[in-house]
Amino acid sequence: MTPDWDELELDAELIEVLLAAELNKPAKVQQAVIPTALEGRDMLVSSPTGTGKTLAFLLPALQHLLDYPRKGTGKARILILAPTRELAQQIAEQAEAFGENTDLTTVLITGGVNYGSQVNQLEENTDILVATPGRLLDLLGAEQCSLEQVEWLIIDEADRMLDMGFAPTVQQLLLEMPALQQRMLFSATLQSPGVTKFSQQILTEPEQVDVEPPKREKGKILQRWYQADTYQHKVQLLLRLVSTHHGRKIIFVRTRERVDMVVAELQRAGLKTLMLRGDMPQDERQRILGRAEHFKDTLLVATDVAARGLDIEDIELVVNFDLPKQADIYLHRIGRTGRAGKTGLAVSIVEAHDAQLLGRIQRYQNSKIERRVFDDLRPQYKFPDSVKKAKKKAKKKKAKK
Repeated sequence: MTPDWDELELDAELIEVLLAAELNKPAKVQQAVIPTALEGRDMLVSSPTGTGKTLAFLLPALQHLLDYPRKGTGKARILILAPTRELAQQIAEQAEAFGENTDLTTVLITGGVNYGSQVNQLEENTDILVATPGRLLDLLGAEQCSLEQVEWLIIDEADRMLDMGFAPTVQQLLLEMPALQQRMLFSATLQSPGVTKFSQQILTEPEQVDVEPPKREKGKILQRWYQADTYQHKVQLLLRLVSTHHGRKIIFVRTRERVDMVVAELQRAGLKTLMLRGDMPQDERQRILGRAEHFKDTLLVATDVAARGLDIEDIELVVNFDLPKQADIYLHRIGRTGRAGKTGLAVSIVEAHDAQLLGRIQRYQNSKIERRVFDDLRPQYKFPDSVKKAKKKAKKKKAKK
């Protein structure tokens, strides 16, 4: 039986906000993490996108600050590191929202924002500091920031953090935290050897939590793939998909150059399109995300900068125009749809040279992705055997279990 929030020993100020947000019961990951975190244990947590992991670390962090209030003002006591600006902003917004009944303050530090304004924020009283590693290290180097009072370090999406090369930066930041008492590391998967090694370097005898989505959550994202013979065939399939599905849609591509190419194709077809790239200034990115959230039938083309931490409600369709080279990134992409108990559709358009990537994704999630065909856009060529082999391997692995 799912416990109530008060059984997790959370203060009334926090429970009131949770219930007002219609979060009546804690999610599985929250049940597993909150009590152990409040015991002061280091934690290594694997929790897929959309399972409620942000609140799993924010709620015990807020509760810790309430349980052990400091006298007077001071610097940050909780440091939360996120790999991308979008994810950091999402975490900071939730920290402010769920701490609204308290006097606790949150400061957000990321790249792409005026340096001086962030320095001014850091001079004020701070309880929770949410940051991307690079900008935070810059501020420390300029002696504009102090981590001397940090008691808890929380690292979100550690797998992505490592992919982006932030491991040495995190190690440097750790040297600036003499008062550190507790560390928590969250990742969408613990299968990566890099995550295991990284956790061994920064955690002390951690409690490991591996959370699978509840059965009712599994299968709510329908996954399909279409075979494309050529780039133009791929574009035709994309145009058919986005024109036959209503609501908000995200198209993921592999590079910034591909964003421009795909946006041009969509605009030539008369479709209004938004784009999100990693080289955009933060204010422009926020303007685009605001438009995507405001209109119900938006079409957003993005690189993987938007695959993590992007929290736009009611995404009906995710299209992988280009498959990612890493299977866990595929899971983060499709996790933009099918959120908050709703169903969603994730479609991949696959050319022959990406057959191995499709096979890798199917092996990683141990399930077959359904192939679909539009009768008037049927491929003319046979697909490589690698995909068939991957399907057979997935079936054998499933049969053994």
